[in-house]
Amino acid sequence: MGGKHQMKHLIPVMVILLLVSTSFVGMGNQVEKMMIDNKEIEQPVQTSKGPMDSPWSMQCHDLHHTSRSLYSTSHIDDLEKWRKRGIVVGFGGVVGGAIVDDDNVIFYGDKDNYIYALYPNGTLKWAYKTEAWITSAPALSEDGTLYVTSWDERLYALNSTTGERIWWRDCGANIESSPIIGEDGTIYLGTMTGGNEIIAVNPNSTIKWQYKTGNRIYSDPAIGDDGTIYIGSDDSYLYAMNPNGTLKWRFKTGGHIKAPISIADDGNIYVPSYDGNLYAVNPNGTMKWKCQGVRAGTNPAIGEDGTIYLSDYDRFHAIYPNGTKKWTIELGNRHIDGSSCAISATGTIYVGVNIGNGAGGEILAFNPDGSEQWKKKISDEECDSSPCIGGDGTVYIGSQGMSGGYLHAFGPIDTNSPPETPTIKGETDGKRGEIYQYLFRVIDPDNNPVELFIDWGDGNGGWTPERASGENCAYRHEWNKKGSYTIRCKAKDIMGEESDWAHLKVTMPHNYNNPFWWLNGLLDRFPLLERLLGRIVT
Repeated sequence: MGGKHQMKHLIPVMVILLLVSTSFVGMGNQVEKMMIDNKEIEQPVQTSKGPMDSPWSMQCHDLHHTSRSLYSTSHIDDLEKWRKRGIVVGFGGVVGGAIVDDDNVIFYGDKDNYIYALYPNGTLKWAYKTEAWITSAPALSEDGTLYVTSWDERLYALNSTTGERIWWRDCGANIESSPIIGEDGTIYLGTMTGGNEIIAVNPNSTIKWQYKTGNRIYSDPAIGDDGTIYIGSDDSYLYAMNPNGTLKWRFKTGGHIKAPISIADDGNIYVPSYDGNLYAVNPNGTMKWKCQGVRAGTNPAIGEDGTIYLSDYDRFHAIYPNGTKKWTIELGNRHIDGSSCAISATGTIYVGVNIGNGAGGEILAFNPDGSEQWKKKISDEECDSSPCIGGDGTVYIGSQGMSGGYLHAFGPIDTNSPPETPTIKGETDGKRGEIYQYLFRVIDPDNNPVELFIDWGDGNGGWTPERASGENCAYRHEWNKKGSYTIRCKAKDIMGEESDWAHLKVTMPHNYNNPFWWLNGLLDRFPLLERLLGRIVT
């Protein structure tokens, strides 16, 4: 009886001790989070699993970086159904690739420091601001955690539904490498100058392991079926890392490895190097073959039949799985800097190209035989983003230009309504001979891109390049004669539907800052005198 009585009193004590010990374990995680964020986080740390099973959940589509979609794009042409500009006007650019979740919500980063989530119709779901550029693609876990790297040296974990931050981890150096998620939820990435490390991060934000390489890492990691992590470095090595952080082997090339590597179905690793070769490396680290004359700076995408597709600045190659060239396209005055292509289930290849030296950027669609299917200019500067493909076949690609960064969506438009009447804002009283800026804005009900026809009222005007729906578009004009003018503007969407005209009346009196203002007034009153003086001067 006494023993039972003592045990009866010990049970509550044991429960309390168990609760206390559990609390201390939880506090250990909280302390780690406090060290990261410098403040206590009430939200519990989520434990994410492997990558989300969605149309495009990470850079280059999958853990092997095949860049191959499971969805057809046979119904896709050069019709751009919407484009979205970043929050910071006139700054930024979408350089990294976009990804798509299982609800076809799109996520991407911008050089305006924001990570964006868009609904499939192109409207904003949420935006989260980091402290520096984002030039990588995010990655999605199956529990909905979104992982994003930034040049502010941090890896962020965000709630993909709300955009709220779960945690961030300081990685000690700028990051351009896109994160990748292992099947156990571990996040892998590489860091640049000051770090030069391959880093593995647990889903609770703690560092699992770090491995130092000989130079900065731009490349994105890929993961083999056995869990081996492969990543290239600017020290010219391909690293094969065991999941516990020990080096399995490394393979030396003759140049930087900046682009994502890829893994074939047979386990061979394709390594693009700046030494002018594409390497095929066996899973044991020995070379299987190398294809010369391919100074590749983009991911070797892998088609359904095993064909490897990648760019070589002003050329684009298709290579057989045995390392011989299938075909090569000369791009002429066009070149590919950093856009890794995407391949649809129907075999169409999409890639971003640049025209000349900063003359603009295009999306280009190839057939599997190398013939051009279609192309469209989408930027007045560059298009270095890697395209991705959504569950409905929509093709997404980013650009950067003088007015900032955009994400572009190419796909069919089911219904269409004409744009609303534009608005015009600017000076209504001014001085002739001076340049004035006016803001034009138009909303398209279907979020389609729009062109503006601007009539300045003095015989000058015309159609502008396409702009995003709802975008403030700044255009400048100068009136050389005194008088009253009516600025007119109408909009036309991508389907050719036009809006009603908008009007703004402006008056340009004498320029009294001009010492010859009296002569200008005299010439306005007597046009014949103006022509006579013109003949005398000439």
